[in-house]
Amino acid sequence: MLRLFYSFFFFFFVSILVLSGCGETVDTSSEDTQEEEDYYDFTAVNLTKHGIPALLMLPDETANIGASTHPEIRHKEGDFVWEIQVGSNFVLHIEDFGDHTNMVATKKKELKQHSMFKITYLMDEKDLIVYERTLLVKGLKNASPNVGVEHKSYHVYAERVIDGITFELRTMDEGVEKKTAVLLAKSIKSFQKLDRSNL
Repeated sequence: MLRLFYSFFFFFFVSILVLSGCGETVDTSSEDTQEEEDYYDFTAVNLTKHGIPALLMLPDETANIGASTHPEIRHKEGDFVWEIQVGSNFVLHIEDFGDHTNMVATKKKELKQHSMFKITYLMDEKDLIVYERTLLVKGLKNASPNVGVEHKSYHVYAERVIDGITFELRTMDEGVEKKTAVLLAKSIKSFQKLDRSNL
């Protein structure tokens, strides 16, 4: 009788392990599928020949922002600045800042000091921010009706570390439209060290 009890307990325990293991496998594969789907309108670009040992996902012509099939990468050999342009609206500025750290935190302090603009964060992460910048018009009571036109622009600022080097990734100073800012943030999130085993 005792032997039958142990056999039943062993069978029950193994069944639970198998069932819980199956559940984990299903969850993981669905996450992988979601990750792949997130970049369906992007193309991977190897930046190694331009001096950065990294891969970056850039929007292709299906992203509906006037993107071209071939990104233009501007960089002078020996310089620490890169500019990547895809179409007329998508421009990503990358700069090598060596061993500097906490660049996003420093940027947020700088933004706090601007009295001419109202800053609203759409995404606020340790190493990436997306924010709306609205021009503040002062003296509204006495101002002409034409003066108070709201001026908004959208900006992305991030830092990424590859091989001990901190890279600043950002929009141009004048900012972009909201849709382009979202795509730029998505592209920046994909910026990662090149895995040579995949080449």
